Amino acid sequence: MRRHEFQPGRLIAGLVLLLAGVLYLLDSTGEADVPWFAVVPLTMGGLSLAALVGLVTYAVRRDRREAISESSDR
Repeated sequence: MRRHEFQPGRLIAGLVLLLAGVLYLLDSTGEADVPWFAVVPLTMGGLSLAALVGLVTYAVRRDRREAISESSDR
């Protein structure tokens, strides 16, 4: 199996959506009373954080690739 890059933004997005699903599951079974207006901002904030982490990861990897290509050109 071919190895792939670690993508922390996708990890954060997955964990946030998993948390939202668990909260809705707990709400539907009656274990917790979670209002919808608590889950929506949590989800949107988590997805925004995931996007920010993804952009930072992309920028760091792009800079590293450019530095490696510049050092190999010399």
